[in-house]
Parts: sequence; C-alpha cells; structure tokens
Amino acid sequence: MPTDGATPTAKRGTEAANEDRASGHTNPTGRTTPRATERVTASSAHRPDGSLAERAAHRPADEPLAAATPFEVGQFENGGVTMYYEVHGSGPRVFVFMHGILLDANLNRRLATDLAAAGNRVILLDLPGHGLSEKPRRASYHRMDTYARHVEALLDHLGVDKAVVGGVSLGGNVALLVASQSPERVQGLVIEMPVLEWAIPAAAITFVPMLLAVHLARRAVRAAGHVVRRIPRSGFGPLDSVMNTLSNDPVEIAAVLHGILTGPMAPTVEQRNEMNIPALVIGHQSDRIHPFHDAEQLARRLPDARLVQAKSVLELRLRPERLTGEIARFLDAVWDREGASTRTPSRRQAG
Repeated sequence: MPTDGATPTAKRGTEAANEDRASGHTNPTGRTTPRATERVTASSAHRPDGSLAERAAHRPADEPLAAATPFEVGQFENGGVTMYYEVHGSGPRVFVFMHGILLDANLNRRLATDLAAAGNRVILLDLPGHGLSEKPRRASYHRMDTYARHVEALLDHLGVDKAVVGGVSLGGNVALLVASQSPERVQGLVIEMPVLEWAIPAAAITFVPMLLAVHLARRAVRAAGHVVRRIPRSGFGPLDSVMNTLSNDPVEIAAVLHGILTGPMAPTVEQRNEMNIPALVIGHQSDRIHPFHDAEQLARRLPDARLVQAKSVLELRLRPERLTGEIARFLDAVWDREGASTRTPSRRQAG
C-alpha cells in the first residue's frame, strides 16, 4: 500500500510494467519512463506472458479491436504512481481524453479509433485507481488537482508542448483543472457532462452511500467483484468498462471516492471566466449527476466555448456519429487556429 513520501509497489493491472521500468531511463525530472510504447495487434495475445501489450490485448473488450485497429500502449510514472495510457493514431494533433469516475479507457476506445482515422493522435489515459493504472489506497493520491498534474506529466513524457484535453464527467473536470493550472499546455477543451455546482447534491446522494457501502460491506463487495471478474466480457467497451469497475477491490474504490470528494472538483467560477481557451461542451438532459444546466453555465462562462446538446447520456457510446463529427470538426478548427502561428505543437520525442 503506498505511503506518503514513498514509491508504491505496482499492484493488479501494473505488474507488467516491472520489465519496462527495469529497462527504462530516467528523464531530466527524475521520473523513470519506458523507452518505448508497445504496439497492440491481434498477435499481441501471443506475446510472452506479462508484457504490457499482451495484457492490453487480453484486457476485456480489447481483443476484437486490436485485431482490426492496432494501437500502442505505454506506461509512465509520476508522483510515485505508474499509469497506463493508449496511443491511437499519429501526428502532431494530440488529443488527451479521459474516462469517468471508476471507469477506464474501454469507455472511449471507439471514439479514439474514429478520431485517429480523422488525423488525430488520441491518448487515452487511465487515471490512478482506474483501469490498468496503479491503484494507490490512500485518498491523497486521488484528488482531482493531482490527477491534473499527472496529465501534464503525461504530456512531458510524450514530448508534447500543447494538446487538446478533455474527458467525460470526472475526466472533463480534470481537463478543466489542467487548463486552470497550465493554460499554456492546452490548445482546446472537450468537456462532456461536466459535474459542477448544480450536480453537487445528486453527486453527494450517489457517492456517499457508495463510500459507506465499500467500507461497511467490504467482504460482500469483494466477493461480488470476484464473481464479476469471472463473467466473460461483451466486447462492447462501455459495458465492459462498467464490469471492470465492479471487479475492483473495495479498498481501492474507497480511496478514489475519498480523494475526489476531499479535493477541488473544478476551477472556481472566476477561474473559468478567465479561461480564454477554445472549448466544446457536451451536455444532456438525462440525469441529475450531470445536469444540463452545469454544461450550459460552463459554456456561457468560458469566453470561447460552444455548447452541443446530446440526445442522451449514451449517445456518444451507442450512436456516436453525430457527436464524433462535432468533436472532429472542433479539433480541426483549433489546430487550424494553431497552424496560423506555428506548425510544431510537439517539441520532443518520448524516450
């Protein structure tokens, strides 16, 4: 279990990083990073047990996509935590997109594949406590402002000066914090279903009972997780992302919930008013944790934002064509704007 001031030991989902870290190098900031990413294809499932690509190919919902659309996976370390990421596509137009609370990269892999085909390099990051990233059991590792600093470290690791940053729900709030902390690193924002002031009562009603459940019914939650881990995955990323969530250890879930509830959830209203960064805000009318009013108010307060209303909470996952088109056109526009002043958003090469 990680402790403050110490580098935690990699646990479930990150054992495969041991070999990479042993053969890695130390960058100027003192972080150890792998020398290169690994490519995931249909043949990755037959690589030696324990390689990162082999784990990704066997990750629920990944194998069918790996056969059709190869992508790269990698790991980096920051703040004593090892994190997993995927790279879809190539080129200087970098788009970092993050999952919702307790979910993982499975949720957004279809979006990443489609946007990569449109000429973008899409990075899907599993935040600490999620997916194949390390799962520290202390709440201090899971503050949203800490997550935002990990995104900046990911850009450093990839050798990227500037990127469009976004995410859904938790991931969207983290993207806003990145823009607040380091606006010079953010070319644009794609915020899907932000969780802001109007969502606080519903979020408390939802997450506080979850926190109590994983504390008071730990054995039952752990037993249920063992059962869910044995259920074959569907191959549909969003559903499998939820099943992976239900497979997590209750202590790990509790740490994530504690950290998110104790730290800042978003920049202040005053900070949002000053974010002169192009933004696409996507909201919907379907649930109280992501009220449309929050999306509407965010789009009004950001100086250079446009609001798109989704038909449902699942439109981007079940019928993605319309919203994916909106995101693709937004990415074209922000990079065209950048092209007027510079053509080199990437300064270094990872490794």
